[in-house]
Amino acid sequence: MSSSVFLFTPPFTQLNTPYPATAYLKGFLNTRGITSFQADLGIEVTLALFSKKGLTQLFEEISYKSFEPTENITRIISLKEDYIATIDAVIGFLQSKNPTLGHLICKRDFLPEASRFAQLDDLNWAFGAMGIQDKAKHLATMYLEDLSDLIMECLDPHFGFSRYAERLGRSANSFDELYTSLHQDLSYVDRLLINALSERMAAVQPVLVCISVPFPGNLFAAFRCAQWLKQHYPVVKVAMGGGFPNTELRSLSDARVFEFFDFITLDDGEAPVENLVKFIEGKIEEESLKRTFIARDGKVIYIDNKSCTDYKQGQVGTPDYSDLLLDKYISAIEVTNPMHSLWSDGRWNKLTMAHGCYWGKCTFCDISLDYIRLYEPITAALLCDRMEEIIAQTGQTGFHFVDEAAPPALMKALALEIIKRKLVVSWWTNIRFEKSFTRDLCFLLKASGCIGVSGGLEVASDRLLELIQKGITVAQVARVNKHFTEAGIMVHAYLMYGFPTQTAQETIDSLEMVRQMFETGILQSGFWHQFAMTAHSPVGLNPEKYKVKKVADLVGTFANNDIVHTDPTGADHETFSDGLKKSLFNFMHGACLDYPLQKWFEVKVPKTTVQPGYIKSILDEGELYSGRPNDKIVFLGKQPAISFYTKSKKGNTREMASLTFQSKRETVEIKVDKEQGTWLAALLPQLCPDNAKTLTLQEVAASYEAAGLEDFELFWDNKPVNGLYKFGLLML
Repeated sequence: MSSSVFLFTPPFTQLNTPYPATAYLKGFLNTRGITSFQADLGIEVTLALFSKKGLTQLFEEISYKSFEPTENITRIISLKEDYIATIDAVIGFLQSKNPTLGHLICKRDFLPEASRFAQLDDLNWAFGAMGIQDKAKHLATMYLEDLSDLIMECLDPHFGFSRYAERLGRSANSFDELYTSLHQDLSYVDRLLINALSERMAAVQPVLVCISVPFPGNLFAAFRCAQWLKQHYPVVKVAMGGGFPNTELRSLSDARVFEFFDFITLDDGEAPVENLVKFIEGKIEEESLKRTFIARDGKVIYIDNKSCTDYKQGQVGTPDYSDLLLDKYISAIEVTNPMHSLWSDGRWNKLTMAHGCYWGKCTFCDISLDYIRLYEPITAALLCDRMEEIIAQTGQTGFHFVDEAAPPALMKALALEIIKRKLVVSWWTNIRFEKSFTRDLCFLLKASGCIGVSGGLEVASDRLLELIQKGITVAQVARVNKHFTEAGIMVHAYLMYGFPTQTAQETIDSLEMVRQMFETGILQSGFWHQFAMTAHSPVGLNPEKYKVKKVADLVGTFANNDIVHTDPTGADHETFSDGLKKSLFNFMHGACLDYPLQKWFEVKVPKTTVQPGYIKSILDEGELYSGRPNDKIVFLGKQPAISFYTKSKKGNTREMASLTFQSKRETVEIKVDKEQGTWLAALLPQLCPDNAKTLTLQEVAASYEAAGLEDFELFWDNKPVNGLYKFGLLML
């Protein structure tokens, strides 16, 4: 199994699907003829821990400890035989290997229950529409969370399911605390991690180890692994890359970091890692490295060979998921949030439509960094090629496009390509709520397998949306959400509170806008987060412009991204946190939509100034969209059956055509003049996406007039023809 590069993600990220960074890099290294092996040590440690053998050892380990257990921990320890007896069955169920166990789990007398189950008083309310499997997954997740509490309290205070020692990595301006922790004895979980790493290293025997650190919660485990590698494989070079160093370590100056790592690379990893391999093989000098930190003579040096250019997105290859234990991942449902359950339930192949963000203006975002600033899309054909390759490799047809914001034009092209190739896929992505998401485009996306979109509504206030430079209005978001919802695509909104200068009134008005969107049914999921000022965002780079003040302007020697700040002109944002989250949880379940907003808050809040029914009034206005001449016209449906008859009224007769359209769910019959019906029936096959040429609205109108017919706009823009979008006749 010997490979020159060993790529791995340390614990812990999602448990249901591998974090894609190593798969992207392995796919690229394949194109360069560089052998590599990848692993997700997070899932490997999880499975070692949550197994009959693992729990038996865990309870034995606890029995040697001297501590005063809480009532909850005493209960879990007293039920240890039940945990050991059920754990393998539960993990198998969460790996979709034993779905019938869901019925037993839902009876509530199979799993031992501790404190996490106290929050489950009304499961029927939360899971009424979700079914046995989802309810059972939620119960099984709570069972694992109880065990997680046991581990944290008795063996390892750093433990967490999707994060490990996150506090040590989050905004650690100084390396001191992390450095001190690394010189303490290995915890129980650390030992499982090192066992997994040791087995992999013995098998792979690499010359370079690349550790991907996407989040603060992966950082401590990454350093633990690097520490062990330095002790046991001193000749092997060790590098760190990924989302955490890309944002947090750009001003790194603490040389102690290089007691653990030889290299830290920034931004896109392809060219930097290729150059590391060349350097280790003696093919290039150290000065030729790309976007790489090293230590020299006790000082941290940053090397960036400008003559070495990055690879285009079309050159980096298809992500390669081989080596990963794809059948071992577990689906957990921690919270009853529809979009969050997409994140944590099921195996999703990760792909990117475009590098960077095509908008690149939001003032809270790190738009000065290359991973967002440099926008480069790839073609729909190449995307579909990669999708087909990944399906063949993994056997999975679900895709999560992990774009900053997927471009509408590329989404349209991708949807058409998927339909042309007759691919059966499910996919979801992050978007901006652009007005270009018309009703017909949303129906096209649905037809291609799009099941959900998430996008930033942020602060639902037009003043603040302008200050954020979001490029949208609340009314626009409402219309776009209506289009997605009508097409049957779930909409999740990222919601923000605490943006600079945001007043209490604006926070409450924003909540009312969100409430009305749930009330009208155009929003199905959401999540509030508090504004965080980062060093690489326009707000962080120019706080005076946004009337906020940095609490400290100290640049640390280790991580530097989150900036502590005060907002003298804004509200006391912390006081709104619980009320915003509680209300949203209820709104997502269709509950308490008629509550006065004050009911959600412990403190006195202003009355909303948003008119009752404001969102409904926007939606009721309707939209007049008769199309632009260059709009492409496609027909995704089945050819209608056509028949002719004569219509008589007051002695006058008209020759009519009846066209019957069939969709998977319904049938519609439309009646038009015979000549119009004959023309439409002949036109529809020409509008199939399979055709080499796609007709524009202008060309369709010209064809109509060439047939000697009159009033094209009257025919096309009105009933019954303008209702055929539900049967696949779309203007794009």
